[in-house]
Amino acid sequence: MNAFDPRFRRPSDGAGVVVVPQPRASGSKAPGASRGYQLQLKRIQKLQQQLLELDALAQTHRQALQQQVHPLQIEHRQQLRAMVLLIDERLQGKMLAAPQRRAAVTILCGMAATLAREGDKAMAELHDRHSPTSLADQARARSEAMRADIEAALGQPMRDLPLEANAEQILAAGMARLREQRAQADEDKRARAERRRAKKQKPPKIPAGQQAGDLPEGSALLRSLFRRLASALHPDRESDPAARERKTTLMSEANAAHARRDLLALLQLQQDAELDDPLDESLWGESQLAAMTALLKQRVADLERERAGRQDALAQEFQVPPGMGVTPGTLQSVLLEQVWKLAQVLELMRADARLAQTDAGFKRWLRAQAAVIQQLAV
Repeated sequence: MNAFDPRFRRPSDGAGVVVVPQPRASGSKAPGASRGYQLQLKRIQKLQQQLLELDALAQTHRQALQQQVHPLQIEHRQQLRAMVLLIDERLQGKMLAAPQRRAAVTILCGMAATLAREGDKAMAELHDRHSPTSLADQARARSEAMRADIEAALGQPMRDLPLEANAEQILAAGMARLREQRAQADEDKRARAERRRAKKQKPPKIPAGQQAGDLPEGSALLRSLFRRLASALHPDRESDPAARERKTTLMSEANAAHARRDLLALLQLQQDAELDDPLDESLWGESQLAAMTALLKQRVADLERERAGRQDALAQEFQVPPGMGVTPGTLQSVLLEQVWKLAQVLELMRADARLAQTDAGFKRWLRAQAAVIQQLAV
């Protein structure tokens, strides 16, 4: 078995990272405005790097799961299925007394339901043949209970979620709404803190539904950047077919970004096009710098929400305990615990399978399992 290596490499390329050109030093700019711009720029670059690292970390951990956990899970399903079939065979005979038959049916239905939830149709049919309540009826009951619990936590009904949604869909939708509520509460808290820190000079805020290019201060930046991009990306000036195709794609994206006055998208494209100095120095006055800072603050908030959402999704996918972040150390710990638990369970299942091969051994195994079920029910 391969050892899990927590030393995840940092991405070597800068794919997807927006490198916003920095304003040149000028005596016409207030020091505070320049520092605010630089701060937001560094926060964007750090957040984008963290997203790249999360992607690399997730990919490496999925590979480790495939190599170390997946084979154990396959064997676990095989052992479980074999035991279900053995119990079904024993139930068809006359060797079991009534209490023993009831215990055997309870154990069979529990094991068969586990396999049915993983897509084993034969196990689903076997469950429904022995159980007084079908898996479909049980699923509906779980969904109704899940919906009631989540609606109570949200404080509002989930009317847009279909009534036939299963428990997994209800849970996913409920967790997404809880994250939205938490993100909104965090945003409101940041906004209140920002208002308390605000001084005489406030950066212009971008109204909802508008882009930075809609502001008077951003219009000149938008025009200048688009003209540079149009000049550099004109496909008719490129003789190489591959380069012409690439420039055609980038030019189409630039036209779309300009049409919706999306300054940040144009800044991304200038980095993709590898332009050295796409902005005119004369445009970087104090008001323009403040407009860019407001735009970057919006981008920081978007990236923070994206990072939080990515962390939550990966924590759920990799079964990270609540309160622990998705880091190489926590993922290594979770992986090692999964491998250890599966190995222990498989060892017990192999011993059970050997014991249950004889009539006397099966009855001893059944008594032990019934005792465990009774203890759990207390």
